[in-house]
Amino acid sequence: MKQQIINQPTEQSFYDHERYPYTSRRSVTYGKKGMVATSQPLAAQAGLDVLKKGGNAIDAAIATAACLTVVEPTSNGIGGDAFALVWTKGSLHGLNSSGPAPQSISIETLKHEGYDKIPEYGWYPVTVPGAPAAWAELSSRFGKLPLTEVLQPAITYAEEGYPVSPVLGKYWKRAFEAYKKQQKGNEFKSWFETFAPDGRPPKIGEVWRSPDHAATLKEIAETNAESFYRGRLADSISTASKSEGGFLRKEDLAAFHPEWVEPIKAEYKGYEVWEIPPNGQGIVALMALNILKGFDFPEADSADRYHKQIEAIKLAFMDAKKYVTDTTHMKVAAESLLSDQYAEERRELIGRQAMMPGPGTPPKGGTVYLAAADEEGNMVSFIQSNYMGFGSGIVVPNTGISLQNRGHDFSLDPAHDNCLRPGKRTYHTIIPGFLTKEGNAIGPFGVMGGYMQPQGHVQVIMNTVDFQQNPQSALDAPRWQWIEGKHVLVERSLPQHIAEELARKGHHVKVSLDAGDFGRGQIIWRNPETGVLAGGTEGRTDGAVAAW
Repeated sequence: MKQQIINQPTEQSFYDHERYPYTSRRSVTYGKKGMVATSQPLAAQAGLDVLKKGGNAIDAAIATAACLTVVEPTSNGIGGDAFALVWTKGSLHGLNSSGPAPQSISIETLKHEGYDKIPEYGWYPVTVPGAPAAWAELSSRFGKLPLTEVLQPAITYAEEGYPVSPVLGKYWKRAFEAYKKQQKGNEFKSWFETFAPDGRPPKIGEVWRSPDHAATLKEIAETNAESFYRGRLADSISTASKSEGGFLRKEDLAAFHPEWVEPIKAEYKGYEVWEIPPNGQGIVALMALNILKGFDFPEADSADRYHKQIEAIKLAFMDAKKYVTDTTHMKVAAESLLSDQYAEERRELIGRQAMMPGPGTPPKGGTVYLAAADEEGNMVSFIQSNYMGFGSGIVVPNTGISLQNRGHDFSLDPAHDNCLRPGKRTYHTIIPGFLTKEGNAIGPFGVMGGYMQPQGHVQVIMNTVDFQQNPQSALDAPRWQWIEGKHVLVERSLPQHIAEELARKGHHVKVSLDAGDFGRGQIIWRNPETGVLAGGTEGRTDGAVAAW
């Protein structure tokens, strides 16, 4: 039979590897039947295995997410939150599975105990975990395989163990050294027993296992997460919290259900960029892109490009830190913050020099990320986190459940939009992204890393749309992170002459040698003409793209 090229694309674009060949870290990955991209090779392969067993992209995303709680515990856990954007049958669906503050906590109580802000560690910053509910909800609505089969790879890795990868080992050791100095209370005992069972963190290449984690995952799978919120596991969490003076109770867990939400978007130069609405900070990326779409960027490597990006991010963050919180408590509508009129007003503030912006007046009106796609056209952008690495430092005894510390972002100022309230969700840093064009799915993307996330989204989308870079090149490009005021971190790969010119524009530029300062991203683009999948993964971590 004569060999032939089939489904040849008619347009040269960021799907075309030849336009942006391998530059620095690794090559773009192509596949047709399925693809999973995430920060851990074992988790990516687990998702691909589920696809090969007859699961769809949603099943693969759940399998990968659960596996990440085992093979990358430095960034997420069973006791964290999750968000998802799911493309299926021509529509995009948003899932917000971030949990609220306990009903018994209050500003008055914490101030009475001498706090002027919520601590980073311990039981006080613990909010209701949403990740297990997200897995169950996604499985029930869109999955093809039973949850018991989908979670089996994660259960197996927890039971049998796995060798610790290089970047994982680095952050595990860093967390252990910090916790050993700071976390002295009895409530942290279970963390050390779980993650440093021999009195030290596992070394790179050593096998670590957690039978308690495996048993908990198995119980979540068999009960469709009911045990975690309304059963035996909920009792264990509540008992541990009560015994150590925490506020979280079984009633808080029982009342929680994930929320299906309408994704929000910004039109950017012929594409639609989608994010989860507040309480997530995805709106920061959209506000910045709304400002930036009014500029032309003829060159990728120019100080003018970086300067305008940084200034736009500053303006977007100033608004978000003032106005963004739980949607039901927001005093300014997301639509107002995303209006073209408001973007134009903010754009006019950007000049030749770095500025110290404040919030405007709109018109009235630690983390893991993964992307998954299948041959049927289903695509998932999924993110979950414990925050600040391991989170609160609390592990519920005999369960392997490492709890998040999202409550730390609440303000104890009653006048602040994001002030602490019982049953309220806080401003949330984790954000999945999705790109479409004229109603067709291009695909999922994300960059994890605290307040770097919307900054990473802006940089990756502009690399893709403005400069037509393929997924791997878009991730490999030099990054920056605005910290505060005029302070900006830049990667050492940023050309020196650009850093020097940014300094002349008034930016206080510091070169960081820590790749962790610049987030960790994943991308899967689907060519709407051919169905071919192109994936990029993060060279700044143990990233991998598993393709079929």
